Amino acid sequence: MRKLEIPGLGLTFTASGLVRAALILGLLFMLGASLPGQMSYDSLAQLHEGRFAVRETWGPAIYGWLLGVFDEIVPGTGLYVVASALLLFLSLSSLRQLRPDISWWAPPVTVLLVFSPLVLIYQGVVWKDVLFANLAIASFACLAHAPRFWDRPGPRWLVLIGAMVLLATAALVRQNGLVAVLMAAIVLGVLRRREGWGRALTWAVGGLVATLVLAQVLAVIAQPKSAGEDKAGGIGVRIVQHYDLIGAMAHDPTYRLSRIEQANPAAAAAMRRGVAVYSPERVDFFDRDPTLGPNIWPMPNELVGAEWRDLITKHPKTYLAQRADVFRWLFLTPKLERCLPVFVGVEGPEPLVSSLKLTSGRDPADVSLANYATYFYGTPVFSHLAYALIALAVTVFLLWRRDEADYAIAGLMLSALGFTASFFVISIACDYRYLYFLDLAAMAGLFYLALDPSLRRSSDTDPRSIPA
Repeated sequence: MRKLEIPGLGLTFTASGLVRAALILGLLFMLGASLPGQMSYDSLAQLHEGRFAVRETWGPAIYGWLLGVFDEIVPGTGLYVVASALLLFLSLSSLRQLRPDISWWAPPVTVLLVFSPLVLIYQGVVWKDVLFANLAIASFACLAHAPRFWDRPGPRWLVLIGAMVLLATAALVRQNGLVAVLMAAIVLGVLRRREGWGRALTWAVGGLVATLVLAQVLAVIAQPKSAGEDKAGGIGVRIVQHYDLIGAMAHDPTYRLSRIEQANPAAAAAMRRGVAVYSPERVDFFDRDPTLGPNIWPMPNELVGAEWRDLITKHPKTYLAQRADVFRWLFLTPKLERCLPVFVGVEGPEPLVSSLKLTSGRDPADVSLANYATYFYGTPVFSHLAYALIALAVTVFLLWRRDEADYAIAGLMLSALGFTASFFVISIACDYRYLYFLDLAAMAGLFYLALDPSLRRSSDTDPRSIPA
């Protein structure tokens, strides 16, 4: 264990102890700056759903339900913010136990991490994107610990069940979070490869099925009984289809909505007019044409779905041009300020805010946080591309070193990259938070690498020397 002694003062510091201290101070500073939580309209709407057990948005039912659970214990979102942040900070701290000798690179990297606006500010925002990222990172941290406990059934099942619960919840918080579930199953199989690939496959498939079944159980629990069947997923798909069809006409003026023109000429004409308000920046601009929604939403799902599939199969270049343009705005954020890089305060319709007994606005601490974030605009701190490159580099290094825990962290990196890639198909806006998982996972991977950037495997060292 590396130590730093200060002669004359009788003080001794270890790299591991300094990392732990930085994480604790970072957590306390973040909570002090943000409690009881920053809340946008989405946050307010889902807190309202959770508190009153209703469904009024097409967001995930489980997120509103979770907010309602914490709200029932302590009214508001303060307890939720603490619990969500603890998932991240405790997971990061636990990674110290996986490396035999914490390097002196780790303390400064930890300080940079906790004071990054993506941690200092985002961890205090009541957004499902933040919770999803924390859940996913915590689940892979559990998998990273699994090899240490494999010969001890009690702790082994504790970390495996913990990973399963976290992943099942994550998959419901963000539907494309299934990428993380699939990658976690692969990691579990790889960790058991020494038992033979047949047994490894059994573990992988078993873990996947168990997680998906648990997710279905949680989905039933989270759905308000008065709301009936959850139709949020179908609405989300329909929005993507509208966006792609109108976007296709924007990218190729010769493209025709053959099926819709035949079945509903008025709707086809409205969609053609919608090109005037189309932007690859976000689908919300469709609201600028008040005639668009009333004309297109009454169309049957079967008709719109068939037209959308024709676009993909018969006009793939036009479809890919539309999707690439939208993804470029999300992944590269060519005009960052237009993609909501940060949010502070409480903001939403006054009736909604009042119904929750909250007050709209920003206090001086909120303004200071927003100003702090602006110092990092235009830097790699707010660059999804930079974090994707970090995630790739961390993956290559860890798969070269191939320690048992390394496979889990590499799996986290690959799941974040796969999650990002899924937005090529489903993205409808460039909001920076949508790829928050990529950024936070890359930072977690860099943190893990900084703990011990050597090629030495922890299995080559006496496990009793690993710091607690």
